[in-house]
Amino acid sequence: MNDANIRLRPGLLPVELALVALIYWADEQGWIPLSKTPFLLLVGWASMRLRGISWRDAGLALPAHWRRLAAIGVGAGIAMWLLEFFVTMPLLHRLLGYWPDLTVFNGLVGSMKLLLIYLALNWVLAAFGEEMVWRGWALPRVAQFCGSGMRAWVIALVVVNVAFGLAHLYQGPSGVIQATIGGVLLGILYVATGRNLLAPILAHGIGNSIDFTVMYLGLYPGVG
Repeated sequence: MNDANIRLRPGLLPVELALVALIYWADEQGWIPLSKTPFLLLVGWASMRLRGISWRDAGLALPAHWRRLAAIGVGAGIAMWLLEFFVTMPLLHRLLGYWPDLTVFNGLVGSMKLLLIYLALNWVLAAFGEEMVWRGWALPRVAQFCGSGMRAWVIALVVVNVAFGLAHLYQGPSGVIQATIGGVLLGILYVATGRNLLAPILAHGIGNSIDFTVMYLGLYPGVG
């Protein structure tokens, strides 16, 4: 078996999809505490290990030009938050008639203790965890099965980030759509920066950190 076939392992894909579906189902049943990201990360890690791929191969590394990537990530995170807060969220509110269901964060308003907890969880589970799962593992994995070139990555961006959006189903349709758009933008950032995870990790973490800070201040629509 050549190296390309080892890294593709088509027979492994149905198992990966079944495990992801099982994790989603268990989460909907309330059987997964806090977040399904660690369980998805375990599936991604096993898949990559069986295919002879490391997280460094997926972009979890600091290249020589890491400062430029970090600056891009910070700028992208701020820009994505501005787009979400002032464009996509108000537009979805106008079209659908309601804000994302973020009542789970009501207790965050005015609570410095909860803000610090959410910020810590954000960087561990969302910034690092979700980017490793969705951009580092899932996006290249789906692109492998869609041929080659830009067309394969476009298909993968759509397929993977619909699943990423559905991971936010607790926020209602508006939240799912918004998360899908955000996931596509993070995926584009990943591909555009040479498939390195640094910029998407920083963009994701910074965008969410601003969200939580605005919630803490009681200025986020539908929260509090």
